[in-house]
Amino acid sequence: MPPKTFKLPKAERVKVNPTAGATVLDEVRAQLERFVAFPSDEAAVTATLWAAHTHLINRFDSSPRLAVLSPEPGSGKTRALEVLGRLVANPIETVNVSAAYLARRTADGDVTILYDEVDALFGTRARDAAAEELRGILNSGHRRGAMYSRASVRGKEVVLEEFPTFAPVAMAGLGELPDTIMTRSTVIKMRRRSPSEKVEPYRERVNGAELEHTRDRLAAWSRTARKRIGDPWPTMPDGIADRDADVWEPLLAVASAAGGHWPETAQAAAVAMVTDARDRPATLGVRLLADTRRIIDGRKRIGKDELLHKLIALDDAPWGDLGGRGPIDGRYLTKMFGPYNIPLAHTIRFDPSAGGTARGWDARDFADAWSRYLPESPRSTGTPIA
Repeated sequence: MPPKTFKLPKAERVKVNPTAGATVLDEVRAQLERFVAFPSDEAAVTATLWAAHTHLINRFDSSPRLAVLSPEPGSGKTRALEVLGRLVANPIETVNVSAAYLARRTADGDVTILYDEVDALFGTRARDAAAEELRGILNSGHRRGAMYSRASVRGKEVVLEEFPTFAPVAMAGLGELPDTIMTRSTVIKMRRRSPSEKVEPYRERVNGAELEHTRDRLAAWSRTARKRIGDPWPTMPDGIADRDADVWEPLLAVASAAGGHWPETAQAAAVAMVTDARDRPATLGVRLLADTRRIIDGRKRIGKDELLHKLIALDDAPWGDLGGRGPIDGRYLTKMFGPYNIPLAHTIRFDPSAGGTARGWDARDFADAWSRYLPESPRSTGTPIA
């Protein structure tokens, strides 16, 4: 599907009272909830603030990714992106685009990327070099100043080109996304609509103009609110710090500029969404650390091939089929261990009774990562997984 872009009308066509921020955000939320069955009020608030922050992106040094995910098709993910596409600033809607195109578009100016079926980018295309470049842009572009670099040949000369990648990104997909994306995102977990949940059918021909009118009002208010963003920057609620604070600061700043009930509503949504994320099952990387500790369980060392075999054999783990790309292999294992500062597999010597050497790890290679990312383990039984 080729990328689609839409231009906002000229700014002077719509005027909004600078004090109307709360009313405008209420209108944006109402339009979203007309067509999308969000799993919670907090999710609707989050989507509203995220849409608004795209119109104020020049005031921020970071932009949270919005990840709209579900375990099964037919849960409203694509519809959420469609409706957001008529409310955000300068959208680029795509399900398949090259890294070069995306980098050039983000370099051209303020755009909002709406990437549907993103699970394919991290699943079946995981080992595709072009997909790796796209993932790099989506990962890095959450922070101002990030660049996409590529070498191109012009005649006999090799020229290094650099493109800024900072841009708001909303993604929809099945299952989970990698830790590097999830920790930069506010995540909305969609579900299939129950018979009691009623939303209006969305038809671009019928409803598009209505949404664009709301978008124009949001854009007009945003122009009046620019100077109020960061004056002062909002105080983070208790329990929201580090990466979570990076994600939520732009959204809370929008709410603060809007006034009315929105600062309080946004703070409550932030606490609920962050708490929900912490209560979810561990990310894939943390799950790998936990399963590795479970397999080693009191041993001093383990070979790489043995670890892979035992990971795949775990019936209650995902390692036998990673989202359509097959079982975990040595290359992917090394890649997943990297962010946790676990060294590359090295030569280990087994006890004489076990015989020989192999490439693998000593248990102490994992000790720091286990202590940082896993709860204290129960006392070892001394019986490793067979």
